[in-house]
Amino acid sequence: MKIQRFKSIALILLISGFYFNTMAQTKEEQTIRKLEGLESQAVLKGDIAALLNTYWSPELVVNNPANIVVTRPQIVELIKSGKIAYTIFEKFIEKISIIGNTAIVMGREEVKPEKATDHAGKTVIRRYTNIWMKLDDKWELVGRQATISSVQ
Repeated sequence: MKIQRFKSIALILLISGFYFNTMAQTKEEQTIRKLEGLESQAVLKGDIAALLNTYWSPELVVNNPANIVVTRPQIVELIKSGKIAYTIFEKFIEKISIIGNTAIVMGREEVKPEKATDHAGKTVIRRYTNIWMKLDDKWELVGRQATISSVQ
């Protein structure tokens, strides 16, 4: 009887541990999903202040769709010069993995470049990976890689 009771208690503790772990992860995933959308909107609007003050880490590094590795100051210059400008920027998140204070986001994005951006006027489909880190209770984008899969 004591063994059965012990097994029941152990099972309840195990299930509740999974439940609370899943709830915490779900909350973090929701936060990252929201940040992904807000960061994309800031890029779409060319809102450099929001990107620098809210979303991007000072150490941000990006392997961009032109196959060039750039840092945050270089990205800002690309935005200012019209080399990063879109009329449409939509993300389709396929997977968010939270590992400690790091979030890895993978998916597909569709952009419609304008101005001096490569492929202006066309629809560009890209595969992307974003890496977010939680530092001092704030999520920041620290790394990104985007590869063009098609231009239509």
